[in-house]
Amino acid sequence: MNKAAFGGLFLVVLAGALVFRTAGLGLRPMHHDEANQAVKFGALLEKGEYRYDRADHHGPSLYYLTLPLAKAAGRHTLASLDETVLRLVPALFGAATLLILLLFLRSAGAGAVLASGIFLAVSPAAVYYSRFYIQETILVFFIAAFLASVWRYVLNPSWGWATAAGLCAGMMYATKETSVIAFGAVAGGLIITLMSGKKSGEARGEHGRFRAWHLLLALASALAVAGLLFSSFFSHPQGVLDSILSFRVYIARGSEAGWHRYPWHHYLSLLAFFKLGASAPWWSEGVILFLALIGGIAAFGRERHGEPGQSFPRFVLFYTVFSTAVYSLLPYKTPWNLAPFHFGIILLAGTGAARVLRALRPNVFRAAILMVIAAGVIHLGVQAYRANFKDFADPRNPYVYAQTGVDFMRLIKRVDDLAAVDPDHKGMLIEVVAGPYETWPLPWYLRSFAKVGYWRDAEQAGTPSAAAVVISSMDQEEKLRGRLGEGFHSEYYGLRPEVVLALHVRNDLWERYITEKAGK
Repeated sequence: MNKAAFGGLFLVVLAGALVFRTAGLGLRPMHHDEANQAVKFGALLEKGEYRYDRADHHGPSLYYLTLPLAKAAGRHTLASLDETVLRLVPALFGAATLLILLLFLRSAGAGAVLASGIFLAVSPAAVYYSRFYIQETILVFFIAAFLASVWRYVLNPSWGWATAAGLCAGMMYATKETSVIAFGAVAGGLIITLMSGKKSGEARGEHGRFRAWHLLLALASALAVAGLLFSSFFSHPQGVLDSILSFRVYIARGSEAGWHRYPWHHYLSLLAFFKLGASAPWWSEGVILFLALIGGIAAFGRERHGEPGQSFPRFVLFYTVFSTAVYSLLPYKTPWNLAPFHFGIILLAGTGAARVLRALRPNVFRAAILMVIAAGVIHLGVQAYRANFKDFADPRNPYVYAQTGVDFMRLIKRVDDLAAVDPDHKGMLIEVVAGPYETWPLPWYLRSFAKVGYWRDAEQAGTPSAAAVVISSMDQEEKLRGRLGEGFHSEYYGLRPEVVLALHVRNDLWERYITEKAGK
């Protein structure tokens, strides 16, 4: 494949990845994790304040990377933000990960890079979590850049690639605590690759020698980046220490798991085949998994003259196996945590596709296999469309997890409609009585209201009977009714699967709303 053809095809793939990731970003209701992150970012946007919370929210990079884009979009308050502005950050990083693939051209070859780009562009899992305002897609971007920098350093040891690797490592750590899994997987994969008896010339650092001061430079770069972000640019030095202390929290959470506990094969099952209910559609990234298996096997094949060496595919294979094993063995599992090792699987799948197509003779067989792979890519694209533009909140979608349902948006619309007829409009008093799990994502959706109070227990709430609107979880319903009396009209809405919220509207406001509605 000549450079012009590769460049043209790669640009088409990149454009497709951008469209999948950036179109209709406001369609899906905000997940409670997204809403939590958004409100925390609001404090940084409005007041310039950020404090790392070692018990939750993960690292600071998501918020600081969102800041320039939000300001460029003319947003300066939490109320002025919307889902599109926030989700555009991971969406752009998700698409930009394809550009990182270009750094693998020398070691993987144009065919493998192009195939990997295609799979990454249309993978339902990769696309879905690129449209989520959480850390995973940003973490994958920096993992990809870290892998590239480390391998380019192996090929050509220099202070530049050492610094790049350090900067990427610092950003990984400042993005999410689970970056340590990637560090271990990369280190293990690199050591085994370099020590293997089948080392090729490209993996020996033949253009230079590894130097101790390069390692120190990489470490200094990583510490500088992570230190700046965790310390909130030196305004909160405690954040650096808290980032270390956080591992005690996440180790406990990962081992206890609670209702996030799933068997070791859960992630692979989601990717291989998922179907929830007889009438539900089936989901599968089987074509990627199958080609990744071929790519992994090919990594131990005999090198051929004029083709990319085996060292890089072997490095990717070991990284992928190690990271997949760790994430799979941890009892705590949420589906977006598959993203770091899923990227490795995609790289292997690109290698597998390229190796199969190169190996086949005559051309008629190659064309037949190419058509089969193309059919698999189309199927992935159809699933990505269904997952993100049709079944984006459907529990039968394998990438949906504790997702806010569309019925909840009816509750929000009702509150907005009530505010339109209330004399105080967005200044009307709203009381929310629910535990944290039932409260979120309400703080995001009620961000433009001036008077909103939150309580966990009805007996400790303010004066519910004085509120225009009271929203409560069902476990607080009985206690709340004793305080509301007969002066409220009640409705019920689904927040997420098996979680219901009650909306209580003061009778005079309800009558005004009904009258206004009838008049229209």
